[in-house]
Amino acid sequence: MTSKSAAAAARATVYGYPRQGRGRELKKAIEGYWKGRVDADALRATAAELRRANWRQLAEAGIQEVPTGDFSYYDHVLDTSVMVGAIPGRHRAAVETDALDGYFAMARGTQDVAPLEMTKWFDTNYHYLVPELGPDTVFTADSAKQVAELREALALGLTARPVLVGPVTYLLLAKPAPGVAADFDPLTLLDRLLPVYAEVLSDLRAAGAEWVQLDEPALVQDRTPAELNAATRAYRDLGALTDRPKLLVASYFDRLGDALPVLAKAPVEGLALDFTEAAAANLDALAAVGGLPGKRLIAGVVNGRNIWVNDLTKSLATLGTLLGLADRVDVAASCSLLHVPLDATTERDIEPQILRWLAFARQKTAEIVTLAKGLAQGTGSITGELAANRAALASRANSPITRDPAVRTRVGAVTDTDARRSQPYGERAAAQRAHLGLPLLPTTTIGSFPQTAELRVARADLRAGRIDTAGYEERIKAEIQEVISFQEKTGLDVLVHGEAERNDMVQYFAEQLTGYLATQHGWVQSYGTRYVRPPILAGDISRPEPMTVRWTTYAQSLTPRPVKGMLTGPVTMLAWSFVRDDQPLGDTARQVALALRDEVNDLETAGTSVIQVDEPALRETLPLRAADRPGYLAWATEAFRLTTAGVRPDTQIHTHMCYAEFGDIVQAIDDLDADVISLEAARSHMQVARELAAHGYPREAGPGVYDIHSPRVPSADEAAALLRKGLEAIPAERLWVNPDCGLKTRGWPETRASLDNLVAAAHAVRAELPTAD
Repeated sequence: MTSKSAAAAARATVYGYPRQGRGRELKKAIEGYWKGRVDADALRATAAELRRANWRQLAEAGIQEVPTGDFSYYDHVLDTSVMVGAIPGRHRAAVETDALDGYFAMARGTQDVAPLEMTKWFDTNYHYLVPELGPDTVFTADSAKQVAELREALALGLTARPVLVGPVTYLLLAKPAPGVAADFDPLTLLDRLLPVYAEVLSDLRAAGAEWVQLDEPALVQDRTPAELNAATRAYRDLGALTDRPKLLVASYFDRLGDALPVLAKAPVEGLALDFTEAAAANLDALAAVGGLPGKRLIAGVVNGRNIWVNDLTKSLATLGTLLGLADRVDVAASCSLLHVPLDATTERDIEPQILRWLAFARQKTAEIVTLAKGLAQGTGSITGELAANRAALASRANSPITRDPAVRTRVGAVTDTDARRSQPYGERAAAQRAHLGLPLLPTTTIGSFPQTAELRVARADLRAGRIDTAGYEERIKAEIQEVISFQEKTGLDVLVHGEAERNDMVQYFAEQLTGYLATQHGWVQSYGTRYVRPPILAGDISRPEPMTVRWTTYAQSLTPRPVKGMLTGPVTMLAWSFVRDDQPLGDTARQVALALRDEVNDLETAGTSVIQVDEPALRETLPLRAADRPGYLAWATEAFRLTTAGVRPDTQIHTHMCYAEFGDIVQAIDDLDADVISLEAARSHMQVARELAAHGYPREAGPGVYDIHSPRVPSADEAAALLRKGLEAIPAERLWVNPDCGLKTRGWPETRASLDNLVAAAHAVRAELPTAD
């Protein structure tokens, strides 16, 4: 096919779409099901209607090939485990009794059975359920979900493409099951897994699938020769099947690198590549392998992870270059649109001028359709769209909102000394022990306490004018009093004020910093039914006035025990926002760090002796390629130190991280120079404690003993057993006792019981120590 005919064949498509619905109907239905207010049939009906609405919306926008199979009640990787029959032994009885309840048991656990481990999906804030595999794993095909959803879309008269997690990525994301040797490599199960994929592909073909997309984002990471050989074998074998649809292998989030020649040579009919995050690298690599003659290329030229309008002229130039490199070039976003909000037009509080700069999922589909039309019919067919796009880009580039000379001058004056504590850790630790007088194995929580319905109603009432500010603040004070009283009675050593006033750990601060925009309806799935509204970082950052001092000092006035000041760190403020793309991330991080530094110093001046600066996103934002990591870690750790280094030696700086693979960043954790770090560890059975010990981490640490992302209440014995595991790696004088993460999403009954058990476990293990009083 010539370049001209390739352009004429250009088709608009996407890999996935937000699942929740305009009013988060899916969240409400699932949580209603968990609470017994919604039955299974009603939940399934809601899900089916949301799928139909998504497909109709995409088709009406001009998307010519809609995705199926991307919809999930909880997580698409968990769906893949169900599809291949990889059900952990402890959950089999529940799944066999009731498939839906068993599915949610794997995701959330029950009082008697622990859930699957949860961690971040590559370098995003989406969490997936980690497959548990072992040498005895037996895979069995269950294509019911994928076939049913394909048939639903076909029944609407749509062209549909099922989307599955690819077999290589699925195995590379998996971990050895509990009780399996830690050095077991799930990739050794590939030959056992491929026949199951073959059966699923055959079922989809029989149901009417012309194409099936197999997502292999793990191949954009550094891969060993053995792993690349596994990809070669996987697509050689799947490509050789006779009873199958056409295969499209999709990658995203970075450049394919050494995996591109493997996939280009594979006997599959198409590839999907990211031309936003790694445009130049993928373009050069594609040209180097001689293109994709005889194959379909889906070009991800619209950023599926950020919310700024696309530069249509630039994307058309990229698409034009690609025309000579494939048999057919189609247009898409760089990845699933799961990672952006649904529709920017619902935002009423953002200035119209700024709203022109934003593209959520619906606007991105329009951009994709426009680009496909321009590619197929020429730029003359989209002159109006191009003119409007140029105007929007110029409006943003020239806006005074984006630049604050005072902020830039302050950043330019930062020196290395500004990011270093005045004394080494050993001297600080001695000063802090004398000042705080804490026992061995001190107990604390991560920061937030349950956000009750009453608190959410109070915030809604304030926004709607049903109560005034004074009435709202009295409600917050009463909640803080309750939280402090509970912690004292439970016996926690270092308290928190509970964060009753905070809607979200990033949004709360963004609303008080210049340069940020907050949305009203910009919901994005983080995990399961947990949705967040990432703020938009549009301009230079500064802090007009203190943000947390008032509530922290009020809480401290209620108790003689130390109350932690609670802040969100600069890297997480970036990672869980939609960041500006017009300057280096390191520059933006320094701006945020200086604003937070002012808050840290004001907390200390107000009498706060323990200050926690959370950085749960430090590992999440780690570049997928090792070559890109040193530069990132240099500015990321510097930004944390810039935030925290201005305090006295006897002020104890904490940080917190959760639900990530920490082994890759232990040196960076060390480089933060925090006095205490708390980390998720319950689901991973204290793995991080062992990683810290292997590194020789010299500071204090609190690997979590209570998994807060499950409704189950851990017993005191269970928490004590985890604590003893922690002591095998971290000496008692440096070990803290805490939950994995904040308690915002939990209810009060389970929180009370769990923390009572946590404190009881600390007391029991403390009594076992030879140094105990």
